Amino acid sequence: MTRDLGFGRRGPAPGRARSLVVFLHGYGADGADLLGLAEPLAPHLPGTAFIAPDAPERSGVNPFGYQWFPIPWLDGSPAAAAEVGLLAAAADLDAFLDARLTDEGLVPAAMAVVGFSQGTMMALHVAPRRPKAVAAVVGFSGRLLGPDALARAARSRPPVLLVHGDADPVVPPESLPEAAAALAEAGFEVATHVSRGVGHGIAPDGLSAAVTFLRARLPR
Repeated sequence: MTRDLGFGRRGPAPGRARSLVVFLHGYGADGADLLGLAEPLAPHLPGTAFIAPDAPERSGVNPFGYQWFPIPWLDGSPAAAAEVGLLAAAADLDAFLDARLTDEGLVPAAMAVVGFSQGTMMALHVAPRRPKAVAAVVGFSGRLLGPDALARAARSRPPVLLVHGDADPVVPPESLPEAAAALAEAGFEVATHVSRGVGHGIAPDGLSAAVTFLRARLPR
């Protein structure tokens, strides 16, 4: 049984939006951490609703934040807990995306999923396993989990933009080319952007690349 995810929303009233962007936050944060991106994105994506869920579990290191799944080297959880947590959170997120599409009266091709850090890991895990492709996936400062399983597990192949700072001390910058290579080998359209001198965050140039990518793929 999947868990309900609380979420914030901005944009046109439900049923009035032409497209939908779902933000997936990083480890120890919450949906509100990324929902603020709706403000700079909205003028470039008119008619788009923006939704940001809270991950299903309280963070193991930040009691005020959430996690999609445990990270053993950060929270001291058993190694097996990460895989179990990932699979459970993936089911929760998949159901959440279906529910939001129903609420908004939209088809998957009108929805983009934008993740940051652990949220990128979730986006890259869940979106390809959905039967119908979403319009786009944008991943900031994240990794592709289980790259060897991707080609076998993928049921759809949405276009993907990967953005990473070359000074990221949390998720190694090498994660970008590694993910891009695995996605391309599995038949995905992949674009990349490296933010020079940027650490674990979203820089203006990276956000600009995301805007261009989303504008080209979401309904207008």
